[in-house]
Amino acid sequence: MKRELQKWLSVAVFNLLIVAFLGCLLRYKIGYSLPIINQQFLLHAHSHFAFAGWVTQALMVLMVKYLGDKSQQNQFPAYRWILWANLLTAYGMLFTFPFEGYALWSIIFSTASVFSNYAFAFKYWKDLNKISPKTITNSFFKASLFFNVLSSIGPFSLAYMMATKSIHSDLYLASVYFFLHFQYNGWFIFACLGLFSYRLLLTGIPESKLKTAFYLFAGACFPAYFLSALWIPMPVWIYILVIVAVIAQLAGWIIILNQIILHKALLRSHFNSFTRILLILVAIAFSIKLCLQAASSIPSLSFLTFGFRPIVIGYLHLVLLGVVSLFIISYCIPYVYPALNKENKNGMIIFVAGIIFNELLLMAEGIADLKYQTIPYMNEALLGAAVILFIGGLLMNISIRRVEI
Repeated sequence: MKRELQKWLSVAVFNLLIVAFLGCLLRYKIGYSLPIINQQFLLHAHSHFAFAGWVTQALMVLMVKYLGDKSQQNQFPAYRWILWANLLTAYGMLFTFPFEGYALWSIIFSTASVFSNYAFAFKYWKDLNKISPKTITNSFFKASLFFNVLSSIGPFSLAYMMATKSIHSDLYLASVYFFLHFQYNGWFIFACLGLFSYRLLLTGIPESKLKTAFYLFAGACFPAYFLSALWIPMPVWIYILVIVAVIAQLAGWIIILNQIILHKALLRSHFNSFTRILLILVAIAFSIKLCLQAASSIPSLSFLTFGFRPIVIGYLHLVLLGVVSLFIISYCIPYVYPALNKENKNGMIIFVAGIIFNELLLMAEGIADLKYQTIPYMNEALLGAAVILFIGGLLMNISIRRVEI
C-alpha cells in the first residue's frame, strides 16, 4: 500500500505544479500581452483543475489511506477506478476549458467530475460504516462527503438557469457562492479536520473535546453560507443564525487549539519540527480565515469585501493555499519524504514563501482598492509571487521523483 500511496500522492503534487503554472500564465496575461490565451477560459481551467486535480485528488488518496490503516488492508485496489475517473475528468477540464470556456466538452468533463465525486462519497460512506470502533474522524469524513455532494447543487442550478435562459444576477451569484462555500468550508475543511483529528487521536488527545468541536463546526456550516450572501435581503432570524454560526466556528476552533496547547508535549513526539512549523502556519491562516468571516458578518463590511475583487481573490487563496494546500503538504511529508532533508524542505519553504508573499500583496491591493488608489508595479509583484509558487512546486516535484528513484 505504501508504494501505491506514494505514487498517487506524487501525481497530486504534480497537479499542484500545473495549477501553479496556470497561475503564472494568468498573472502574466493581466500585465502583458498574450493574445493566444483567453483570460476567462484559462481562469476556469485553473480553478476547476485546482479543485479536482489537486485538492480533491489528494484528499481522496489520504482518506483511502485512512481506511487502509483502520482495516489493516490495502484499500487502493477498490478505489483505483474512482481515483482514475477523478483524475481523467480533471485533465479533461484542464484541456477543454482553456479553448472553449463553458461549452460542450468542458461541461461533459465537469459533469463527469461531479459524478465521480458522487461515486467516491457513496462507496467511502459504506466503507466507513464497516470500521469499528467509530471515532470522531469518521464523523468529520462523513460530513465532508455530504457537503461535497451538496455543493453540486450550485453548478446544477447554474446549468438550469443557462438552459432555460432565466439567469438572474442574485440567483447566479448565490449559486456560485453555494458551490464555493460547501467546497471550501464543507468538503475541503471537514476532510482536513478529519485527517487532523485522526492524527490527534493517535497522539492520545481525548476524543470528547474533538466531538464538541465537530458538532460546532457541522452545525455552523449551513447558516455560514449566508455570510457569502448578505447582499441579498433576508429575514432577521437568518442573520441571527449567521452570527451564531460565526461564534460556533470560533468556539470550535478555540477548543481544538486549546487541546493542542494542553497536549503539546505529546504532539512533539508525533510531528517533527518542520511539520510543526507548517501546521502552525496552517493554524494561523485558518484563524485569520475565521476572523475574516466574523468581520464579514457586519453587513457594511460584507458589502465592501465582496465588492472588491482583490479581497475576494485573497480570501479564496488564503483558504485554498494557506489552509488546505499547506495542510495537505504537511500531512503528506511522512509518505512522500520518508527521509526529510534540506533538499526536500527547500521546495516547501519556497512554496510557503510564495503563499505569504501572494497574500500580503493581495491584502495590500485590497486595502488600496478600498481607498480607490493603485499600487505601482502590483501586477508585476503578483506575477513574481506566482513564479515563486511555481518554483516551490517544481522543487517539491523534483525531490519526490528522486525519492521514488
